[in-house]
Amino acid sequence: MNFLEMSEQEILAVATPIMDNLMQASTDIDHKKHVQDFTERAKAIVTKEHLEWVCKKYQSEKGTWGKRELIAVLKRPDSAAIIWKQLCSKVEGEYVAEIVLTHQGGRFLVDHAMVF
Repeated sequence: MNFLEMSEQEILAVATPIMDNLMQASTDIDHKKHVQDFTERAKAIVTKEHLEWVCKKYQSEKGTWGKRELIAVLKRPDSAAIIWKQLCSKVEGEYVAEIVLTHQGGRFLVDHAMVF
């Protein structure tokens, strides 16, 4: 799979529902749902205990995730980084949400995800 050959719209058609799931699973603190589209490498990092700790911390400080607006799709031959402006329910200001999408074993998977 060569991400350079995909249009931004094709990448977003894959990435958006995956990111929607990640954000909802994060709000619900549902580890199984959160990592369902992760690579094995990413799953090894985001353990159930780690996810629970991170989610409880951000929810107490920032609330839940709100509106998300696309900033950029950065394409590489073997992956794409998708970057959004992310709003939160309890605090003012804008955060950055991103995922790195890869293609492994016939599936699109997240190899990195972060909100900061």
